[in-house]
Amino acid sequence: MQSFFKPIIEKCEGCERIIVEDNAKFCKTYANPGAKWRNGFCNLATHAKPEIIVQTVRINPLKASKRASGK
Repeated sequence: MQSFFKPIIEKCEGCERIIVEDNAKFCKTYANPGAKWRNGFCNLATHAKPEIIVQTVRINPLKASKRASGK
């Protein structure tokens, strides 16, 4: 298993998908867990959740009423 799978990185610590074999930790889902974190977040990480940023947008009440009426 060690020849195909690469060891986990620091960001993977605490995930439920980690398996230990021969005193080395591997991800049982991905062969290269470092590549999943390269873009900022692993989509299958069980120990971390992505932050969702909600922005409020101010809408002109006149335009909103015209859109709602269908004109």
